[in-house]
Amino acid sequence: MQWMAGSLLAAALLTACGTATVRPYSSAGASGRSSTPAVPARSVAKPGQTVTIRKGDTVYALARIHSITPADLIAWNNLRNPSSIHPGQVLRLYPPGAGVASTGSSARPATPATGGTTTPATRPAVSTPAPAISGISWRWPAEGALVGRFVAGDATKQGIDIAGASGNDVRAAAAGTVVYSGAGLVGYGELIIIKHNDQWLSAYGHNRKRLVNEGQSVRVGEKIAEMGRTSAARDMLHFEIRHNGKPVDPLQYLPRR
Repeated sequence: MQWMAGSLLAAALLTACGTATVRPYSSAGASGRSSTPAVPARSVAKPGQTVTIRKGDTVYALARIHSITPADLIAWNNLRNPSSIHPGQVLRLYPPGAGVASTGSSARPATPATGGTTTPATRPAVSTPAPAISGISWRWPAEGALVGRFVAGDATKQGIDIAGASGNDVRAAAAGTVVYSGAGLVGYGELIIIKHNDQWLSAYGHNRKRLVNEGQSVRVGEKIAEMGRTSAARDMLHFEIRHNGKPVDPLQYLPRR
């Protein structure tokens, strides 16, 4: 059952990727709360709502039932080990600090003066949120040409692809602990996930050979795998950076080259 738990954890961490599918998972939970709802592409937070865990529940199944990605459910409840939840435990279905949405407003709209010229309301400019500050000194995980870029909202492009030759070094982009090393997610091939702190992790896919095990501490720049093409059309590294379970553009954090 250990390999199943590892695959489930990897899916929870990377569930926002539309191509991620866990081979050994059966979504029919023992609690019987739901059949098999689709994995949500993004979470629908429910401010003020919680769910009490019952025997047989899993983080993955509860997330699907409540239209929340497993990664968000884990992050919102600061679950260090998602496979060790227990009956009676209460999980929050919204991010910390989220208040209950307002039901209305008592403010009245302004009435234009009679006989005057009404000026159309100007829409406020939509600003692109600044990238979250990681406080981590990232380094490139592999040498090679950039052949795939991150595209926000595209479930198939939630990281970057670095081309290379089979056997090329794949190195840790930052120091951390290996939380997954396996091939349980369809679309990633031989995959390694490194946790850097409670908010940040990085993922390395399509390796030919994995050189680190789960629970192992790694240094920045340490060789963790050999580049390959498992679940890919060419030899390359698929690399992702995630903040609180959500994919971010690695090029916003990697040094220019």
